[in-house]
Amino acid sequence: MPISFTCPHCGHATQAADQYAGQTGPCASCGGQVTIPMAKPQSGVSPPKKNIGGGSTGAVIAIVVVAILGITVVCGGILAALLLPAVQAAREAARRTSCQNNLKQIGLALHNYHDVYNTFPPAYIPDEDGEPMRSWRASVLPFIEQAPLYDRYDFHKRWDDPENQFATTVSIPAYRCPSDPGQTPFDTSYVLITGTGTIFEAGNPAGISSILDGTANTVMAVEIASSGIAWPKPEDLDIEAFVAMFGGSGAGRTRSPHPGGVNALFADGSVRFLSFDIPQNEARALATRAGMERVQTPY
Repeated sequence: MPISFTCPHCGHATQAADQYAGQTGPCASCGGQVTIPMAKPQSGVSPPKKNIGGGSTGAVIAIVVVAILGITVVCGGILAALLLPAVQAAREAARRTSCQNNLKQIGLALHNYHDVYNTFPPAYIPDEDGEPMRSWRASVLPFIEQAPLYDRYDFHKRWDDPENQFATTVSIPAYRCPSDPGQTPFDTSYVLITGTGTIFEAGNPAGISSILDGTANTVMAVEIASSGIAWPKPEDLDIEAFVAMFGGSGAGRTRSPHPGGVNALFADGSVRFLSFDIPQNEARALATRAGMERVQTPY
């Protein structure tokens, strides 16, 4: 690109090729020595700026980070939703096992009572007028490690007499199912099967020798949900109400604190989970002690 310059001696203006920039020679007009100036950069043209990686690259990184966090949150929520049923099932299984242990403790208490008195305890003790006065749950207190409470209880008075009111404010863990949140700490979850033909038929105390159907085939007690029965209260479950829990529409199924069935204590001291699908005639056979029925339902 030509370089324009003016002679400092005569003021003559001329141009020279940029290859002569910085060289000295005579002026074409006056012959004076002139140094051709260096070429100047074009005005308005800026050198390119170096990209240091902030702009679009930083935005892309931020978007990637947000996307990863979003995927992590979503996947975590899905994983929690998938695991929740399994966790709940495991907790229910643990509570059901604890409930079975309670029934085993009650079964041991009933058998220890039998060893002492040669008969199982009656479901209730009547007063002089024949009215239920106290529950079997009070009678077996010494056999479930509650001897001090037994000694304090006045067995000559009704369960709801002022002298025995303290008992209704005592919580006995062995009488409560951990899967039954609807009950108070002073209620019981466990009841005997009562009624004609049962081990605990009113006025007919039974011993092991009277269980002709076999102790492994005869139910003594079951659990019920939200019973509303204070443990000293002489109230249990009639055989008809027990049978209604099984087969058909299962109108009594809501009485169990566990899904699918109910824990039952058998006369041999074992505890088994009875499915609601058991036919009602077999449920009745399990509740009687000398019906001589053949029970084929596996449980």
